[in-house]
Amino acid sequence: MKKKYLLIIIAVVALVIIGFASGVFGQKESESIVTTIELDKTDIVETVSGTGKIQPEIEIKLSSEVSGEIINLPVKEGQVVKKGDLLVEINPDLYESIVDRNKAILATSVAGLSQAEAQLTEAQASYNRYKTLYKKGVISGSEWDKVVSTYEVAKATQNSAFYNVESAKAAVTEAQRNLLRTSIYSPTYGTISRIDVELGERVLGTQQMAGTELMRVANLSRMEVEVNINENDIVKIKEGDETRINVDAYLKKEFRGIVTSISNSASNQTLSADQVTTFKVKIQILEESYKDLIDSRIENYSPFRPGMTAAVDIITNVKNGIYGVPISAVIMRSPTDTVRNAETSKKVYDKELMKEAVFVNQKGVAKLRFVKTGIQDDKNIEIVAGLEKGDEVITGPYSLVSRTLQHGDKIKVE
Repeated sequence: MKKKYLLIIIAVVALVIIGFASGVFGQKESESIVTTIELDKTDIVETVSGTGKIQPEIEIKLSSEVSGEIINLPVKEGQVVKKGDLLVEINPDLYESIVDRNKAILATSVAGLSQAEAQLTEAQASYNRYKTLYKKGVISGSEWDKVVSTYEVAKATQNSAFYNVESAKAAVTEAQRNLLRTSIYSPTYGTISRIDVELGERVLGTQQMAGTELMRVANLSRMEVEVNINENDIVKIKEGDETRINVDAYLKKEFRGIVTSISNSASNQTLSADQVTTFKVKIQILEESYKDLIDSRIENYSPFRPGMTAAVDIITNVKNGIYGVPISAVIMRSPTDTVRNAETSKKVYDKELMKEAVFVNQKGVAKLRFVKTGIQDDKNIEIVAGLEKGDEVITGPYSLVSRTLQHGDKIKVE
């Protein structure tokens, strides 16, 4: 019986040994399937992208300086107007009555001034006559004091009447100006791009708070795109940079532009932790890029309408004939990635030493190379140092390159 159990134990041990041996000596290391490219020179155009709205470079907002009811609105949206054309009339009745009332007050003030001047003339004559008598001792001191007092009152009355006249004149002038302000004229040549009021509507003048915006006059022959650019990218942009512009309304056409204005302060003044700081950038759309869309039969015509959405690529740097690889090939690794722990045989990682790197194919083995990069576009990134022409750079699959592929792994090029 004991011999039977002994044979069973020996058989089990033998099976374990055979299984272990087959696992150690019979297991073949798997190869990762990868794609590669041979390092060569290319052209890279670095851009900063943004989206925004199209607007006229010059757009004037018109408001009324006086309040009242609109009695005439002779223009409509899209109409071309010249400088001096009548745009809006506000009921002038109230302001005409104010002018008449102030003219009446002025006439009364002028009459009062004439009366005061006559009284002053009489008081002046009495003052001169009694002055001589007082010096000769003909009249008493109290009588002389009354004469002097009457003269001083007459002078003060005349001065008051004079300033009343000046005040009345100013009131008439202001009333006449307000009357003129009931007719609003175009300040420039352009197109009525927007009308915010209707005939018969009452509006507030700018003398009372902000006033009511009536309409906008724009020069549609010069259009621009206003975009918000992230603070991380704004430092790359400068005035004069060329741009590529794509407008949703013209999907098959690309327009060209130039940066004309960069804001010095952030668009959002009060920021919370999750808000992104952006800066406004204005880009003029160059007319030569849309000449074929202009309808010469229509005055001040533009193929763009204010408020259209546009996507902009601002060209910040261009390099030709430089070494570059696909962006997906560049990863972040630590120099310790090539070192294994003696006890665990696992990779040793140090996140503080993370650097840009790529994998290259050396005779079927993935080798980690640390590189220095430069500018990039939406596909490629410049390699400044770390690689040589002809190196076979592993580009994919991205999940393999960025996560699981390790220095020394066996690979097979697809």
